[in-house]
Amino acid sequence: MTAVAVKPSAPVGGRVSKKKTSPGGGIGRYLLVRFLLIFPTIFILVSMVFWLMRTTGDPITAALGAKLPPDQLAERIQAAGYDRPIIVQYFEYLGQVFTGNFGTTISTNRPVSEVLLTYGSATAELVFYALIVAFVIGIPLGMVAAYWRDKAPDAALRVFAILCYATPVFFAGLLLKLVFAVWLKVLPVAGRSTIGSELQLQSLPSPTGIYTIDALQTGDPAVLGDVLMHAVLPALALGLLTAGVFLRLVRTNVIGTLGTDYVNAARSRGVNEFRLVSKHAYRPALIPIITVIGLQIALLLGGAVLTETTFEWQGLGFMLIEFIKARDFVAVQGIVALLAVIVALSNFIVDIIAALIDPRVRY
Repeated sequence: MTAVAVKPSAPVGGRVSKKKTSPGGGIGRYLLVRFLLIFPTIFILVSMVFWLMRTTGDPITAALGAKLPPDQLAERIQAAGYDRPIIVQYFEYLGQVFTGNFGTTISTNRPVSEVLLTYGSATAELVFYALIVAFVIGIPLGMVAAYWRDKAPDAALRVFAILCYATPVFFAGLLLKLVFAVWLKVLPVAGRSTIGSELQLQSLPSPTGIYTIDALQTGDPAVLGDVLMHAVLPALALGLLTAGVFLRLVRTNVIGTLGTDYVNAARSRGVNEFRLVSKHAYRPALIPIITVIGLQIALLLGGAVLTETTFEWQGLGFMLIEFIKARDFVAVQGIVALLAVIVALSNFIVDIIAALIDPRVRY
């Protein structure tokens, strides 16, 4: 018999449709959407901060109502424009925020933007060190827990992760101060540096406010060591909060990766379990860590308020408490609005990194 070649039937209309795909279309569209979402997010957060702060009345009366006579108080209110309709103040505030003007503090009469620049660097430094602590503790211990899954070390590490996440930051800070500063006397109890180091840092021609960088500028190893020693306990107290989250995430994802086909194929070739965990299952388990960093930055910024107060670390969190005590709601409003902007931008940066590493998040 002669074989008859059968041509594939053409679709109706006689045309074969081909779906055109652009290599960068998925990620470009994804990042554009994520970028555009920043603006409504910041708008909603700033608006919420404004209206919540104004539930107490105008800021002048809240801060100085018990300190000034009525005529001077009314004069200050009129000069600041707080006697106008609240909706007018709201739109004016939005216009100022989007130009970087957060107003002037009532208690210190300083521009809020100046306060943010002065103390924001200290908070950024603390959050950076806390993230290092979280990575150094959470990721290796998560791999250890996955290696010894369902055994005693795994159970102990899971309890440790729960304690890290559930323990209040200020209580962890007090315990660390008691052990390392009071009992063992190996670390400073509070502050960002000693008085001698502080004077050297302030004498720099162009200080950044980030003491680690400024200490490097001095060229004095003693100053750098002093700054790093002061950062250990605050970074531990704040970093352990996130280390527990990282530990559980790495453990769960490493265990999940160990059940995939390519890991089973490596196991069938005689690769031992330790190498499977450390080489084959390690990198895929880091992708979820990257995707939650944005949320953890929000958690760290919230925890920085209590950490900075506990260790007298003069950053935005420390100043936020001071301004709340002074009922300076203009300054409080500016600090909270800036933190909201930082969280929104951090999430966008994390989205970019996650999209570049894991193509699945683009669709």
